[in-house]
Amino acid sequence: MKDDLNIVGKRVVRSDSLAKVTGEARYTADLTFPGMLVAKVLRSPYPHAKIVGIDVSKALKVPGVKAAVSGFDSYGVKWGVFRYTQDHAMLHTDKVRYIGEDVAAVAAVDEETAMEALSRIKVDYEPLPAVFDPFESMKDGAPQIHEQYKNNINIHINIDVGEVDRAMEKAYLVREDTFKAAGEAYAMMEPYAVVASFKNGYLDLYMPNAGPHVRAKALSNMLKLPLNRVRIRHINSGGAFGGRSEVAPGDLVASLLAIKSGRPVKLVLSREENATSSRQVHDIIATIKTGMKKDGTILAKDYKVIYDGGAYSSTGPIATSIPFYVYEECYRFPNVRYNGYRVFTNKGIRGMYGCHGRAFLAGNEAQMDVMAKELGLDPVDVRLKNGLKSGEMTATKSKITSCGLKETIMTASEKTNFRKRWAKPSRLKGVGMGCVAIMCGFPMGFRSGSSCYVKINDDGQVTLVTGLVDNGQGNESMVIQVASEVLGVPMADINLVNADTEVTNLDPGAYSQAAAFVGANAVRVACENAREKIVAIAAEKLKVKVKDVGLKDGSAYSLKNPDKKMPISWVVREAFFRGEPITGTGSFFPNIDFEREWVTRPWGQMAGTFSFGTSIAEVNIDGETGKITMPRFTSAHDCGRAINPMAVEGQMEGSIQQAGVAAITEGNLWDGGYLLNPNLLEYKVPLACDMPDMDTIIVSSRDPAGPFGAKEGGLTVRMNAYSAVACAVANATGELFSELPLTPDRVMKMLERKKGVKG
Repeated sequence: MKDDLNIVGKRVVRSDSLAKVTGEARYTADLTFPGMLVAKVLRSPYPHAKIVGIDVSKALKVPGVKAAVSGFDSYGVKWGVFRYTQDHAMLHTDKVRYIGEDVAAVAAVDEETAMEALSRIKVDYEPLPAVFDPFESMKDGAPQIHEQYKNNINIHINIDVGEVDRAMEKAYLVREDTFKAAGEAYAMMEPYAVVASFKNGYLDLYMPNAGPHVRAKALSNMLKLPLNRVRIRHINSGGAFGGRSEVAPGDLVASLLAIKSGRPVKLVLSREENATSSRQVHDIIATIKTGMKKDGTILAKDYKVIYDGGAYSSTGPIATSIPFYVYEECYRFPNVRYNGYRVFTNKGIRGMYGCHGRAFLAGNEAQMDVMAKELGLDPVDVRLKNGLKSGEMTATKSKITSCGLKETIMTASEKTNFRKRWAKPSRLKGVGMGCVAIMCGFPMGFRSGSSCYVKINDDGQVTLVTGLVDNGQGNESMVIQVASEVLGVPMADINLVNADTEVTNLDPGAYSQAAAFVGANAVRVACENAREKIVAIAAEKLKVKVKDVGLKDGSAYSLKNPDKKMPISWVVREAFFRGEPITGTGSFFPNIDFEREWVTRPWGQMAGTFSFGTSIAEVNIDGETGKITMPRFTSAHDCGRAINPMAVEGQMEGSIQQAGVAAITEGNLWDGGYLLNPNLLEYKVPLACDMPDMDTIIVSSRDPAGPFGAKEGGLTVRMNAYSAVACAVANATGELFSELPLTPDRVMKMLERKKGVKG
């Protein structure tokens, strides 16, 4: 692949940076429209209760209240990512299933009036028995949260490859351990907010979201409106991390209130509401059994993993599968059995996460280290021995087309002197390694692909139209950079129109790690089609061959004689005179098996490609208190080719914070159905003072199908950082962890279990 690129691969300032650092960027809560109303939601005080009746009539009598709604004002259409998981009506008329669930809502002229109106709504409940533990929930006789799901088992994923039991019998060393992890909050800085406006039969909505087209389709179904009458508009997003992936109850609430009142409506959740009443992250209990040969070769894996899914299906099949898939995409498993159960409880809904599955992933890596030690082997060598390589197949039959796993392991371990330090750890100081892979785009039906339209304006500037979404990762700047490379136009001369469902075609959204590999590829194809038209006219005017034309800095020029050139704007105007405006369309679908299904057919090509990464954490433990500090963290990530290395490094650093440091601080605390830490005072997100020194290493494997060789840019670090920390603590204490987060009390118990280790 050629490397004579002008801007791809260069460190450039993101196109959205200035607006965000100056405060000019507008977010949903910043929006104001004439006559806009304030919405507030009445929420369930019970974890499980039958709704006997809802009366909003007294709320409507409060002066200044313009509308009030309940589930009786909706069509009762239930949401679910798949047809077989449609169980969430957003506003219910039958019963509530968790504390904080949306029951009714009002729209008023101001917040004070709206709150007064909420107090006037009368809801008659008949409390029902509730269940909060997934193991209790699965027992016969447990309270049934949804009648159609026996024993409250929402999803059961069963994967069985090879002969697991026979391979375990042949193994030299077999070990089985159970690991737990508390669920986490997305803790994005911007709480959920939505603005809805309904005029002339058309609904416009603004909200931070990861997939505008998925959102529009869901609301079209719920409101029984034609799809072209539901418009999700572009808006900045103050963080996502998986928490903006699906339609939310507030989307429906704001829409119904706007339709009823005939006025724009804004709903902004408080920090506490954001934690209790929007999707959060699964609690996980993972039992992992591994059989190894004497030389460290993994012969068999046997898994049973329980996911606390809360009250509704949400992304159930995907969430129950992803932790296994990102691990099988990293290592060779000739014999593997996976039983994943997503179980309903009377807690808030659980969804996807950018670092989903920490008990499972950290447990696998930490167990691997323990087994390597028992066999007298180096953990680096064990990972290299079992790691997949380009051209190999995963256990569920996905082909690896590019793979920098070995390079990430080697560069990270050499950078940190890992082998020597792991073999001889200092007292209460340790190092740990975590590895993982990530799919780039997975089957989402016809939404798996992306399309782009580009037009060159008569002044030579460019308008790019794509459904691609940016939730803070830098996706918008990335596609502008790709277009700039192909068209030879400065980034400042490219205007991006995106994430607006009425003017853009389908795109997977900021979901399934598809933005670079799928979305940017569609942009590349569209721009290459437009480039061909520019080059054809430029060659004619410059009197050179087509292959001799280059585009750079807004000009077309002769590669052989660079002094022979002309502005691209001249070429564009000539095209207009000919009645052939320079435009381009492009689409890209990853090479995936569309017959693959999360539950019924979990095999076939999962993604067009996979990225790989290795993280190494260094930890110090205070023997008196059990407190962990992290002086340094090193991550190596195979992103194919970094379109903007600075942006990739930023994603890697953010991932170290979100998963690495979070492994010692973050976890939801529950008392029955009550979330005890619903704000950022009690929920301990890492602060700047908690961050380690960070080394970020970019490894380039140049994927053959990626745009300029690119794959996703940093999520492997978010998935393996937990593992690195857990392994480092095991290295420092000589004890295998059992539960995350690794809070001081849990670390002290590890030290107490290790005979002879005292403060």
